[in-house]
Amino acid sequence: MNTRLLVILLSVFSTAAALAQAPDDLSKVKPIPPPGKPLAAADRTELESGVAKLGDQLTALQQELKDKPDLLALLPDVQIYHNAVRYPLVYNEPIDPKAARQALADAGARIKQLRDGKPQWINQTGPRGYVSKIDGSVQPYVLVVPDNYNPADKATKYRFDFWCHGRGEDLMELKFIRSKELAPKDHFAVNLYGRYCNANKFAGEIDLLEALDDVKRRYPVDENRLVDIGFSMGGAAAWQFAVHYTDLFAAASPGAGFSESREFLHIPQSEVDAMAPWERALWHMYDCTDWAANLAMLPTIAYAGELDGQKQASDMMEKAMAGEGLKLERLIGPQTKHAYHKETRKQLDERLAAICAIGRNPAPDHVRFTTWTLRYNRMFWVSVEGLAKHWERARIEASITGPDAVDVKTTNVTALLVDIPATAGRFAPDSPVNVTIDGAKLQAKANAQKGLHALFERKPTGWTSAEPGTAHSELKKRPGLQGPIDDAFMEPFLIVKPTGKALNDKVGKWAAAEADHAILHWHKQFRGEARVKNDTDLTDADVRDYNLILFGDPSSNATLAKIADKLPIRWTGQSITVGEKTFDAAHHVPALIYPNPLNPQRYVVLNSGFTFRELDYLNNARQTPKLADYAVIDIDAPVTARAPGKIVLGGFFDEEWKVPQ
Repeated sequence: MNTRLLVILLSVFSTAAALAQAPDDLSKVKPIPPPGKPLAAADRTELESGVAKLGDQLTALQQELKDKPDLLALLPDVQIYHNAVRYPLVYNEPIDPKAARQALADAGARIKQLRDGKPQWINQTGPRGYVSKIDGSVQPYVLVVPDNYNPADKATKYRFDFWCHGRGEDLMELKFIRSKELAPKDHFAVNLYGRYCNANKFAGEIDLLEALDDVKRRYPVDENRLVDIGFSMGGAAAWQFAVHYTDLFAAASPGAGFSESREFLHIPQSEVDAMAPWERALWHMYDCTDWAANLAMLPTIAYAGELDGQKQASDMMEKAMAGEGLKLERLIGPQTKHAYHKETRKQLDERLAAICAIGRNPAPDHVRFTTWTLRYNRMFWVSVEGLAKHWERARIEASITGPDAVDVKTTNVTALLVDIPATAGRFAPDSPVNVTIDGAKLQAKANAQKGLHALFERKPTGWTSAEPGTAHSELKKRPGLQGPIDDAFMEPFLIVKPTGKALNDKVGKWAAAEADHAILHWHKQFRGEARVKNDTDLTDADVRDYNLILFGDPSSNATLAKIADKLPIRWTGQSITVGEKTFDAAHHVPALIYPNPLNPQRYVVLNSGFTFRELDYLNNARQTPKLADYAVIDIDAPVTARAPGKIVLGGFFDEEWKVPQ
């Protein structure tokens, strides 16, 4: 990446010492994003008028282009400008009036091109947009188009690098979409917004997948030459993409950043011991050191400056990989602090080019995979479909051992799918394949259409074949429905507010405040606007399409009332019962995630938005889940920058979504 873009986007993380002393008092915690400076009255009037006009033009354009789907599909490339100017005006965020005027002008130019049927920008470097499935928002990315791109050449496919940016607390959309750099000569680059400043976690990581889908729809992407790369906070993002989405990429190059939480934040053992056990367990989600074995499957070149404190990230990964029998390739910028060293950067570019010249093998002979959760369940042709226990390490070693044989060894796995496509040419069509799992000899059949597509389950009597699609016929944790609470916000969701009378006034007021907090902070931290409805307006389509985030209690929220007797807790006006424990309902509230009884293909969440709060915004290594699958909150304790009250109970449901005994 050109140095100019890095200069715009990089900043140094807050120090761990400052975080350790940070107050719980919300009024004393630095707001992120920072508030904007007051605009001159004339500037505000002009920009608000421009935003309103652009909004009207976009509405009109939707109608004008309804019979021109190819042009209509480009509308998000204009909507990004509307959001970039509208958001800071509505939410009091940083805004540069000059840049805002230019954004409105750029939007007008693109509208004219659409009306003329000649969208010239699609073959030029610049910002793009896509509609996110998560909240329906339009999210930006900046596409860098190479000098040698020829739109008329439909046969040539191109390498695409996915860049993760550094921390920038004022990196609002308006600043991001104006970032520029010189185009690479022979490949595309996608500069990911990652939904602002979260190290591409949670919705920020789904941004990668959605941006990838968008460029695949528009441009000739070589899926075997995708590169995962980033620096500073973006280096942390690149690490987690490398270990979670390993099989997407041909190569990865994390620069600086962090790769785990405890050591990076210098958290003392006494504080670790005082943490809730579920919070410690949930470090496994983003502690890349715990997933180091997956880098056996991905060429990874770590970069750091010799004098950069964030060299610690690759130090930790080098140690973790050594523990797995792997060696991390590293490039160190001599006598360099928090930046790329020019000559070392050239070496890195040469190494990435050499790796991409070979490209990714989509069906390798051997697969090595480790996971802690079914949120990340796939490595090439093996998918974990069930775990014996979440948040304990699961491993798979799988090999194609002959023209009709596959051997698999597992740890902590109860169901797996072997899916070797016919295009890999590994097995004769309509032929039997011998599959050995942990010594059990089984058989499956390859066919000409799907190749080998076979499900296996571990029963009390041992491993057995199963019909694909049947692994999830019972209420069990499964990929995409495994928790914790934060997982619900990585898929389409809808916040449902109560309209009825609460069982207890104190609980009703708390739930209303937490719903408003969840809505506002979704925008602040994930740069969209949450879908919100009243319980009385919920439709069957909403139940079908969304994870439902229900605030209130069984008296105030009509949807919660419908499912209350089907949840693994009991909630009355007097008490809340979770397992064998009971709490006074006058000042306690449950928060939980569970398959929605009205549609078990989606989640229902009670009384929680994403679970990290204002204190955790100060450092990306703190942005890990703070609640597990369920919790009970004492709301007599104040809401703080760390928690919505005192967490008096919490934990994970078991693999059948039951409260552990």
